[in-house]
Amino acid sequence: MGITVQNITGNTAMVIWPKMASCADSFYSIMYHPNWNSMLSSYSRKNFQKEERVPTSRSSFVVENLTPLTTYIVCVTCQSANPSSDQCRVFNTLERDPASASNTKKELALGIWLTSSILLLIIAAVLLYGCLHLVCRRRREHLQAPNGTSKQDHGKVWTKTTVYALEELGRQSQLMQDTEEKHPGGIQLATIIENPSVCKEPAMPTSKSQEQVPMTG
Repeated sequence: MGITVQNITGNTAMVIWPKMASCADSFYSIMYHPNWNSMLSSYSRKNFQKEERVPTSRSSFVVENLTPLTTYIVCVTCQSANPSSDQCRVFNTLERDPASASNTKKELALGIWLTSSILLLIIAAVLLYGCLHLVCRRRREHLQAPNGTSKQDHGKVWTKTTVYALEELGRQSQLMQDTEEKHPGGIQLATIIENPSVCKEPAMPTSKSQEQVPMTG
């Protein structure tokens, strides 16, 4: 069975085989394994790492996700039978394809960009929420400010008035005490002087006293 391996790269290889008449109503099994050593490994089906099944209408298959610079063995059998040596081929993958490496870098850069964009969106959303919350709180405080200011002003005016009244009362009391200490009879003297007419006006006799006085003549 003439199996060939073509278009080998660092990650892929195309396997081509001739069609088998015995597999007309069945399928083909493509088995491959890395780091193959024919001295230590047999051609048993269980020794292969991976196996792919393709319909009998096809006569080629592209093996993917291979490791660069690695020795592989690939076998093609009918109906998952154990392969023989003439049904297998050994090949070596090449270095990493520059285009594949470029694509990998692009995918990595794209992933980093998407992750950064999501983080920036989350941070922007948090900052926007904080700003809106702060604006709403300041607006609420601004609306409540006039009532609070009027109450505070009223309290300040009442306090100032009370303090002024107490100070005035204290000054009057101190003035009265000083006056009493300097002039003990000052209050009575002031009272007497305030009504001088009481002392100057003579006492008028009443009508009864006039009738009791005898008339001489």
